[in-house]
Amino acid sequence: MRYVWFCFAIVTLVFSGASFAQELKVGTAAVDITPPVGMRMSGYFNERLSTGVRDPLWAKAIVFQQGETKGAIVICDLIGIEGKLGSQARESISAKTGIPVENIAVCATHSHTGPLYAGSLRNHLHDVAVAKHGKDPAEEFNFPAHVLAKVTEAAQAAQAAARPVDLKAGIGDERRISFNRRFHMKDGSVRFNPGRKNPDIIQPAGPIAPEVGVLLFSESGTQKPLATLTNFALHLDTLGGTEYSADYPYYLEKHLKQKFGDSFVSIFGTGTCGDINHIDVNDEKQFQGQVPTEVIGGKLAETVLSTVEKLEPQKPKLSVGYAAVTVPTQTYSKEQVEKAAANMFKIGTRELSFLDQVEANKIVDISQSYAEGATKLEVQVFRLSDDTAIVCLPGEVFVDLGLAIKAASPFKNTLIIELANTSPAYIPTRKAFAEGSYETVNSRITPGGGEKMVEAAIDLLKSIGK
Repeated sequence: MRYVWFCFAIVTLVFSGASFAQELKVGTAAVDITPPVGMRMSGYFNERLSTGVRDPLWAKAIVFQQGETKGAIVICDLIGIEGKLGSQARESISAKTGIPVENIAVCATHSHTGPLYAGSLRNHLHDVAVAKHGKDPAEEFNFPAHVLAKVTEAAQAAQAAARPVDLKAGIGDERRISFNRRFHMKDGSVRFNPGRKNPDIIQPAGPIAPEVGVLLFSESGTQKPLATLTNFALHLDTLGGTEYSADYPYYLEKHLKQKFGDSFVSIFGTGTCGDINHIDVNDEKQFQGQVPTEVIGGKLAETVLSTVEKLEPQKPKLSVGYAAVTVPTQTYSKEQVEKAAANMFKIGTRELSFLDQVEANKIVDISQSYAEGATKLEVQVFRLSDDTAIVCLPGEVFVDLGLAIKAASPFKNTLIIELANTSPAYIPTRKAFAEGSYETVNSRITPGGGEKMVEAAIDLLKSIGK
């Protein structure tokens, strides 16, 4: 276990707000959540059992306080936060710290090299193992209970470590490491990841988000750097393999520690990257002889360090806004669910096409997790100053939706962290739903749900910015 300290700010909606004349206190803590080797790993549509630990998985907590206003963000090196676990974690943190549930966000970085602990694929593989062995050898460790305890521990430790800080904020620009992975093809279709140098590619089907949001917290009155919160839109799927890893944020922190010292903490919040990855289809030699994860972490660190030099001091005005938008989920007949359940046995084989495997898993998941035909998308806005705010959203959000929020935000520095509190898979745009391909096949919601979430976020930003 490792603890480090850090600080941050918040008000809730409702809206809870502090007396802005009071000092800002922030605390951070990092708690190791790495499970035992042997658990299933997440990220792909086949069964992978972990064989080792490349680098630890962490739950990193930030607790903010200004006067009586308190808030917290906890970010875990996981593929996502399962909805029940997210609710339990926020309630547990609230009970232990006194922070209102609406002022707490529990997020995931979306690492594809962490454990598979929930969802329809996990349920299927678990049931198969129990039927075969009488138990599930890959789940002899109760990971959800472990994470619940550790996330709560991290938030408590961060609260205990809170002390006065100075805050600086700004936006960097990084265009070397992220690429839209959806492409218009010559046959009129849109495909994701069509392969390097594919002659049928016409052009990308969407943009990237080059903005790197950086918050720097320093010891009050000394300017000693203590921690950063970095926000960037890029999938954490750069490593693969069967060893646990936090992916490129691990190397980001490694470089920042070299600059600022071992006690420095780097916290990473994943931006809206539902359609963004690290593959440059125009470069056959990209990462040749190199580990992509290390290269990406190093380049992002370069950008963060250059941005730190240009950050502007912030006068804290802490508030948190909260809203929930209920959107319809996709619906399927009893016969379609039964067919999908039968096709689950073909996942990871060549008996079923990749997209048909994705759809089967999605249909079963909807039948198990969204029986009411709708899901709640919670939106949280954390105002730090007149210039700076953080937005937390659920799901793997398409980049255009994040860009729309930033374009309408009254805040100069708007950081958007996805995969907060629950993980309803992809949140595409209406345009993407019309185009099709993997992300829309794998989405649980109906077209327009993402745009409703954007409207709620913009309304909160405008309300909290007044």
